[in-house]
Amino acid sequence: MLTFLAIHLSRGGRALWNEMRVLAVPGPRMIDEIECVGSVLLAIVFSHAIGAENVGWAALSGYIVMRSHVKDSFTRGMLRIAGTVLGAAAALILAPLLLANAWALSAGLLISGTVTLYFAIIGRRAYAWLLSGLTFLMVLIEGMEHAGEPILRFATTRVLEVVAGTAACIIVSALSTWTIRRRLPSPDRAMRAKPANWSAGWWHAAVARHALLAGVALALIPWVWLWLAIPALSQSSVTIFVVMLVPAAAIGDDVISPLSARMMNRLIGCLAGGALASALLLLSHHSPVVMTIALCIGVIIGRHIENSATAMSYAGLQFTVVFLVVLVPDSYGHAALDPAFERLFGILFGLLLLEPVVLLAHQVWRRRGVESSGSAA
Repeated sequence: MLTFLAIHLSRGGRALWNEMRVLAVPGPRMIDEIECVGSVLLAIVFSHAIGAENVGWAALSGYIVMRSHVKDSFTRGMLRIAGTVLGAAAALILAPLLLANAWALSAGLLISGTVTLYFAIIGRRAYAWLLSGLTFLMVLIEGMEHAGEPILRFATTRVLEVVAGTAACIIVSALSTWTIRRRLPSPDRAMRAKPANWSAGWWHAAVARHALLAGVALALIPWVWLWLAIPALSQSSVTIFVVMLVPAAAIGDDVISPLSARMMNRLIGCLAGGALASALLLLSHHSPVVMTIALCIGVIIGRHIENSATAMSYAGLQFTVVFLVVLVPDSYGHAALDPAFERLFGILFGLLLLEPVVLLAHQVWRRRGVESSGSAA
């Protein structure tokens, strides 16, 4: 593990150094980075205006939805809102049943996580499936952690946060598309290339097995809460879900291969983003001006890495995700490190929870493969 990490860091470090040398070079990448900064800042303003609780999630929506043309941003934003509303509604309907005891919640997380991840990988409206699954998980887990509070609160704020971030993104994307991007007739679409289409059909056994692993890891969360009372487990559920979201064509009998680099990149990106954001939060002395300047710089760096052609591009996304989660407080008047550290720990704990499930499945499937080969011989 340490050897793999050292090799990964060595190769990625050289590539990242080359990328950072062209950070200030004008072009489509720089415009995309500025668009993301504007979208994130406007999302923060909107989320405060409409009373959203988790401002960082709104900022993250403003960041992730952004694409190089307003049409693409709008389509992605509508899918994000639709998936969020459906996931929140499903959580509200099933909460009385699933939150009754740990067994019911564990089964609900297993089934919902497996099904939504499966269709997030192969479905035609994959992004909506992704957000419906994430929202369902987050609302129920937050309801589990705060049993004395109405679950409607968690469902409502998830929707408000996504609406705030999406609206901000579409506004900024529209302004950019109709002004500065008109001067760029051939934007660099390679940095936002879509994955190749998966083969026709709705059933793929390998994808189903893969999604089931995520479901199993998610099913452990209620028991972790009962045994250890670890906070911010909703962030753990998000980590499990997005790490397992790999292209269908990359999924085979060897479950380790498509996940090892992805998990490593998420770990590196999370640690780097969390460390930098925490240091800046301390050094800023909770000054809104200093925090905002630091936020802009962090978003530019993270997006620049994400848009690179290096193997560390996924780490750039994770860097920005954690950077926003830690550095964007729910209230600038009461900015504190404790909630930020809780969210960061929740993200890292998701990796810790997922890894033994994946390793155990790898051992079982490899043994089955060996036994099958022996039988054939």
